[in-house]
Amino acid sequence: MNETPVLQVKDLGIDFGGLTAVNKFNITVRKHQIVGLIGPNGAGKTTVFNMLTKVYDPSRGTIELNGQQINKLSTVEVNKAGIARTFQNIRLFDNLSVIDNVLIGMHNSIKYNTFEGIIRNRRFREQEKEAYQKAIDLLSIFKLQDLMDHPASSLPYGAQRRLEICRALATNPSLLLLDEPAAGMNPSETAELMNTIKDIRDHFDIAILLIEHDMKFVMGICEEITVLNYGTTLAFGAPEEIQNNPEVIKAYLGGA
Repeated sequence: MNETPVLQVKDLGIDFGGLTAVNKFNITVRKHQIVGLIGPNGAGKTTVFNMLTKVYDPSRGTIELNGQQINKLSTVEVNKAGIARTFQNIRLFDNLSVIDNVLIGMHNSIKYNTFEGIIRNRRFREQEKEAYQKAIDLLSIFKLQDLMDHPASSLPYGAQRRLEICRALATNPSLLLLDEPAAGMNPSETAELMNTIKDIRDHFDIAILLIEHDMKFVMGICEEITVLNYGTTLAFGAPEEIQNNPEVIKAYLGGA
């Protein structure tokens, strides 16, 4: 029995004026998979993420999430449908506490209305308590629970990266997009993040699509890899195939 992919992208493309940034991009991400998207700087990787989350409207092609086409949805609607992401440059609410950053991510699961929030009735109190406990549980996974009352800006760089992933998970996604999650981390932090991402996949039973330049990280965590070059797909396959593909080596890996 063929299971419906979490993400099915067909012939996706976008033009900026007369420039084609991405063209005929295809990718399939299945439930429980960790898939990598790699390529040189300027290859179009973050542009793909921006199209998947409707930061950019694609010029052509289709995006299906769990079998439903999401091309016409807004960014907020895409998130509610089940796609969450992190960014190449960390985007946190710096002056808010660590736990408040995570609680903000739980807007999709809050069901009380404005009036109930004003009068703070039983329904409001129960949902707030449930959200608070879920936030603590998420922070515990990332070993951030002891810092939950600290301002997000006070965290070391690696911890801020983990907090951003934690906030994305708070939206209860079926697909998590990670844009260079290991950027700026030392080897020890990178190794720990690899294990954490695998734990996230298993614990939340979600699919993960990630962009990363650290080839050791990519080869060690991804089951399938798509390589972009100049906005088009150069190669697709298992890590071993990609690592030994002459075109990939020539364009990107530089003999690695």
